[in-house]
Amino acid sequence: MVRVLIAEEMPMIRGALVALLSKEPDMHVVAEVGRRELVTSVALASSPHVAILNTGGIEIAPELRQKAPDINLLVVAEKAQPRLLRQALSAQVSGVILEEEPPTQLAEAVRKVAAGERIINSKLALKALDADETPLTGRELDVLRLFASGLGPGDIARFLSLQVGTVRNYLTTIVSKLGARNRVDALRIAGQAGWL
Repeated sequence: MVRVLIAEEMPMIRGALVALLSKEPDMHVVAEVGRRELVTSVALASSPHVAILNTGGIEIAPELRQKAPDINLLVVAEKAQPRLLRQALSAQVSGVILEEEPPTQLAEAVRKVAAGERIINSKLALKALDADETPLTGRELDVLRLFASGLGPGDIARFLSLQVGTVRNYLTTIVSKLGARNRVDALRIAGQAGWL
């Protein structure tokens, strides 16, 4: 019997995943959790074979790996973004599938991950292979991500402990490196390339 933990903030989606996997004769949902900060403690208490995480759950994957190395991690992602695959692989997750896949794929992925196999959605893998490497530095990507979230140069400067002028220089450099018309165009280019 495969023991499964489901970590998902959205109650309706979490409930649907629980209902779906509970119908599988060889699976038992041992826990479900809606708050990311509780996932590790719930996982340690329930000892699942597989923990299903949403895209945001990749952030807690390293902590789960460290504290519960025997739990296999399966990420159910909203979109096929090359950045997501790089994050997942560096966090040592066991599998990544997309929400758009048929429900039967989830159960099959859980079985494979529980058996120690690595599962990567082929569409996501192809996008990652086709994606160009970013010309932006890590710090420039940090600035662009914060700009994408709606922060202005002053807020970005405070968040990254930089001078406002330095942030403006980063934004100008980003626009130039990407051959963009302006900052918004730079966001579009970086987003389409999967760098954000």
